Amino acid sequence: MSMQHKKLAILVGGGPAPGINSVIGAATIRSILSGVEVIGIRDGFQWIMKGEIDKVRELTIERVSRIHFRGGSYIGISRANPTKDPKLLETTVTSLLRLNVDKLITIGGDDTAFSALKLEQMAGGRIHVVHVPKTIDNDLDLPLGMHTFGFQTARHIGVDIVKNLMVDAQTTSRWYFIVAMGRKAGHLAMGIGKAAGATLTLIPEEFSDGKLRLSRLIDILAGAIIKRLSYGRPDGVAVLAEGLVEVLDPQDLKALMEIERDAHDNIRLAEVNFGEILKYEVQKRLKEFNIKSTVVAKNIGYELRCADPIPFDMEYTRDLGFCAARFIIDGGNAAMVSIQNGRFVPMYFKDILDPKTGKTRVRMVDVTSEYYDIARRYMIRLSADDFDDPHELAKYAATAGISLDEFRQKFHYLVEPNDKVGADKKSAKSSDRVAKLEKHLQEEVA
Repeated sequence: MSMQHKKLAILVGGGPAPGINSVIGAATIRSILSGVEVIGIRDGFQWIMKGEIDKVRELTIERVSRIHFRGGSYIGISRANPTKDPKLLETTVTSLLRLNVDKLITIGGDDTAFSALKLEQMAGGRIHVVHVPKTIDNDLDLPLGMHTFGFQTARHIGVDIVKNLMVDAQTTSRWYFIVAMGRKAGHLAMGIGKAAGATLTLIPEEFSDGKLRLSRLIDILAGAIIKRLSYGRPDGVAVLAEGLVEVLDPQDLKALMEIERDAHDNIRLAEVNFGEILKYEVQKRLKEFNIKSTVVAKNIGYELRCADPIPFDMEYTRDLGFCAARFIIDGGNAAMVSIQNGRFVPMYFKDILDPKTGKTRVRMVDVTSEYYDIARRYMIRLSADDFDDPHELAKYAATAGISLDEFRQKFHYLVEPNDKVGADKKSAKSSDRVAKLEKHLQEEVA
């Protein structure tokens, strides 16, 4: 009996992101042109970890040649987690071997990357595994300047939504609290808020000094509304990263509700009606000052995840798919693919993943960076400068219907921690920039 040709399989895990189909298409075309048969594993690990090997789809050039234009996943997706039980992981490997697969490309975020790592270890060399990093949150620690695929499209669509809501807010004299996806990092919220010029943007990174109390978050929003009112503007848009829920003080989090978790033990942040909770609490806080403000809470994320990719992500993901296929066909294994300075870079599992926690190193927004400073300058938010200016402070106090001293007492605690975050680093960076500029000018004169 002749030996069957070995196959390459492609599998997508986690949540959707614009560009998945581009990776599938490019990887398939590159593999077939190299003489390798390709199959798509339906719905992530959901079926193969149970031994069901009939849920597959043959991938051909004809079938995938135009799928890169569309969002979603041509072969489905799921959050099924084979690492929860060694038997599930073993069954996953067995299922792939029964399908005659010796090469597997996984597409997903940090949870899928960990599943890929464990699967490769369980396979013991029988199956080579390469991972393509995917998340609209942009929170994987890729080479400097490289975004996770889908982020740029998600930000593009998100900015369009916020832009329209800003017009609606001004037209109807109301505030919008927009909660953007971003479980561990605030890149998406900050990217949308900064590009759209939102009134205020809040991300979890700026509260890294300790657990965030819900009362503090409420006062930041209430203070911004009061400050905006003092300028004669009853409207505004606040963009909030959903990851703020995860840095809330456990006491406050427990008081909110029983939190549901997914197969990877992550809080289902989209199920936490965070915006509505903030809306109710902020309106209650404003009522103490006899201020009535119409607030509308809105989550954005699901609208972004399956959007058709913009050309940037379309091109980027086709490159990733091509590189992943070429790398694994040439014998590459146990790595995540990325691109740096226009060149393919393999990021090996052993270097990027913690085998105990299973998480990749998270890339946070650097709140000490100039990028963040620029964004902060455009925010309507109580700051140290406001409290140093008696005229400004008197306007806010009058708007709140209380004395200047009372206003200072109620809200001053908000500005001190935020102005101290990374102050030493900022100072050092500023000095470094000045020193470099002086050196450059001296060289020019010489």
